[in-house]
Amino acid sequence: MKQKIILASASPRRSELLAQIGLEHIVVTSNVSEDFDGEMLPQEVVIVLAVRKAQAVSKKAARNSIIIAADTMVVLGTEVLGKPNSVKEAMEMLQKLSGQQHEVFTGIAVIRTSDGKVVVDYGKTTVRFRKLTDAEIAQYSETAEWRDKAGGYAIQGIAAKFVESIEGEYSNVVGLPLCKLSEILSGFSEVW
Repeated sequence: MKQKIILASASPRRSELLAQIGLEHIVVTSNVSEDFDGEMLPQEVVIVLAVRKAQAVSKKAARNSIIIAADTMVVLGTEVLGKPNSVKEAMEMLQKLSGQQHEVFTGIAVIRTSDGKVVVDYGKTTVRFRKLTDAEIAQYSETAEWRDKAGGYAIQGIAAKFVESIEGEYSNVVGLPLCKLSEILSGFSEVW
């Protein structure tokens, strides 16, 4: 029997990605803290945060649900570039990313509420930006596309013109590695 799929995320991009692969779902936001231990590796952080989101939503969900949660982090060297809080922060992040290679990590947690089965994994994608001009950075910051985006950019939007190369799953950079998620969901026969 197919189970109800719940996306534990307020991200419209993640919802669009699930729809893209044919998964009917509802959205329930988790509203959990995204604080983390600074000593953890990026892949550990995104998994911990994804699990935290999935568990929060699973407590409110019906017994016949599959909860999918994710968390995305942009890392430049050893520096985590979170979601900018202002235009100034967004511009500073783009200046740092300009001409550089960075990693995007997305943790995934899937919980089946009927038996508490939990599966976690993460995706990692390497992205290289071309050298950006100050004018391009200023122009991009005016679009507000950077709002609520790790690293201060949306690869699926205008910022696509900044991307020189990508190694790994494109959808991971958008916020949900679909290939990785499909592998996880193949272990949940009631989904497909």
